[in-house]
Amino acid sequence: MPEKIGIVGVGRMGSNMARRLKDCGYAVAAVYDARGKVAKELASELQAEPCKNLARVTELSDVIVTVVSDDAAMDKIFAAKGASLLKGAKGKVFINCATVSPDIHIEVERRAKLVGAETLEACMASSITQAREGTLYLMLGGEESTFQKVKPILEKLSSSMRYIGKAGQAANVKALVNMVMNINTAGLAEGLALGEALGVNLTILREVFSQTGAGSRVLVTDGEDMQNREHSCFFSGAHAAKDSGIALALAKREKLNLPLAAATKKQYDRMIAEGIGELDKSGIAELTFRGRLKNRKKK
Repeated sequence: MPEKIGIVGVGRMGSNMARRLKDCGYAVAAVYDARGKVAKELASELQAEPCKNLARVTELSDVIVTVVSDDAAMDKIFAAKGASLLKGAKGKVFINCATVSPDIHIEVERRAKLVGAETLEACMASSITQAREGTLYLMLGGEESTFQKVKPILEKLSSSMRYIGKAGQAANVKALVNMVMNINTAGLAEGLALGEALGVNLTILREVFSQTGAGSRVLVTDGEDMQNREHSCFFSGAHAAKDSGIALALAKREKLNLPLAAATKKQYDRMIAEGIGELDKSGIAELTFRGRLKNRKKK
């Protein structure tokens, strides 16, 4: 019989991962979110229990998937004391999917081992559509035996995955992925903005980019959206700022100077300061195209 699944954090990613696992025959037994109404709505849809506390999720589940916002949230849900996920967690497995620092993954694994539980970091390099369709790309970190234990679940969520190594190592790689993606996004926004200022047809410019060294995955996913100012959120500017910060903290620890990463984070921080941090990361173009931010403020 498939394991009973609990889901903690049922925003756009967590809710669609839950739906996917339900479609694949897994019993989604428990859901929890700090926003109780959101948890109740998804629980009703999936015939799960909307848990009022984290310990109840652990009680009802064999494997718990967490998708939370940041290090502080991870620290809280895995608190060493109180009604956290670790209460009664002996024999349970936690799959932690949030983009957070490597250090918190290492600490959570340590705390889990003390109570006889296992953890695995499952860093995601995809978005909402892929979560629903089960075509995520996953980077895994933790004990390889834990990875093998939950691999059948991970296969239902992903089209491809890579086991990276011990706890924290997948999070290192994910930080680098998002750092480079964010730099590429900022660079593309500047290239298109300058192209428009020079009177270049942006559709033609994007085609030329795609056939040259200016081509990138970001060009495919964000280029047309930047041109058309379509910034429906799949990965927000605020999240981009957070993730760039994770990479820069790692660089500081290693005494590396990363001026492009630092400049990119400043741009995403500016999105937040200008009140557009909840736009998709493509919204960074609003800062670079001539007159866009000024016109937005007038609306």
